[in-house]
Amino acid sequence: MKTLLRTLAWSLAMTVLTSAASTAYAADSFTYVGAKKCKACHLKEFNSWSETRMAKSFELLQTGVSADAKKKAKLNPGKDYTADPVCLACHTTGYGKPGGFVSLASTPDLVGVQCEMCHGPGGTFIQKENMSLTNKEYKKADLVKLGLVGQITKSQCENCHNSKSPFFKEFKFEERKAKGTHEKFPLKYKH
Repeated sequence: MKTLLRTLAWSLAMTVLTSAASTAYAADSFTYVGAKKCKACHLKEFNSWSETRMAKSFELLQTGVSADAKKKAKLNPGKDYTADPVCLACHTTGYGKPGGFVSLASTPDLVGVQCEMCHGPGGTFIQKENMSLTNKEYKKADLVKLGLVGQITKSQCENCHNSKSPFFKEFKFEERKAKGTHEKFPLKYKH
């Protein structure tokens, strides 16, 4: 009887530990890592993105920036919006999500609309056994299972480009996708 109880207790303990470990991995895995991590392998895309409005979107929240546009939208151009939760969701990366933007002081590398807002949080898929310089022949389908966004959609963009924005204009997905993000470059390796 003691052996049976020990076996059951051990089995239960292993189940709890395994479950806790996988839950911890899942909770940590879909965190945001920032565009600087992506830059290591995607330098051309990073440089192209750095010149876009998406990259510079956080700057628009600062006092006095785009004053005429703010006035037209009935916003106070003298107000600092860099800590306004309504604005941060669309002008930073991962605001309100695990590993996402918290504040300019604590997460400065997540300001602006970065790679992960379109391609998904990189906490798992940029691991060295997945997408990395040591595994150049990874398969995109495997990364999608780990959180990479396989196909960017209009509805994904409309999370921010919608009538809730005081600056909303008709959103033309194909046009914006072509000119509003980054230049597309051919991949060196088949994925």
